[in-house]
Amino acid sequence: MKIGVLGVQGDIREHVETLRSMGVDVEIVKKSEQLDEIDGLIIPGGESTTISKLMKFAGLWDVLKDMVSKGFPVFGTCAGMIVLSKRVTNNPSQETLGVIDIDVERNAYGRQVNSFEVDLEIKGVDVPIRGVFIRAPRIVRMGSEVEVLAVHNGTPVFVRQGKIMVASFHPELSGSSHVHRIFLETMR
Repeated sequence: MKIGVLGVQGDIREHVETLRSMGVDVEIVKKSEQLDEIDGLIIPGGESTTISKLMKFAGLWDVLKDMVSKGFPVFGTCAGMIVLSKRVTNNPSQETLGVIDIDVERNAYGRQVNSFEVDLEIKGVDVPIRGVFIRAPRIVRMGSEVEVLAVHNGTPVFVRQGKIMVASFHPELSGSSHVHRIFLETMR
């Protein structure tokens, strides 16, 4: 099994290191042709508008959208959640891939100075996982097919719909591989 990490902007290295520490074969994806060489893709946290623009520039946007609609597994963290969501509710509005039935609010927990860490109870994991929230998005609407895997203060922060998984936080900064393992299980 080979997992791709979108390599256009964001926490690329941290996801790669987490996956490699698990013994997973990893490829940094910068071109659409590389999508045929991997079994699933992680879209890291970073700056969602920049990630979207660079995906379009590299020819990844439409190809990935088509692949995900046909069951290709994808996991988005923080900015990756925004990119994969159905809709962004606050300004500035932005185009999304629209592949998971959630609406999100960008920077919902505040600016960079309002970043925080909190222990999260995650479905199927018997130990708390550190959630690192940096200018994180908040889910403000979910479709009925979306499964909640973790909440913070009553709001879903980690959800899955079929083979699409998203998290408001940065699991690659937690020091744990539990969340990445859930993605690998989701792929099976």
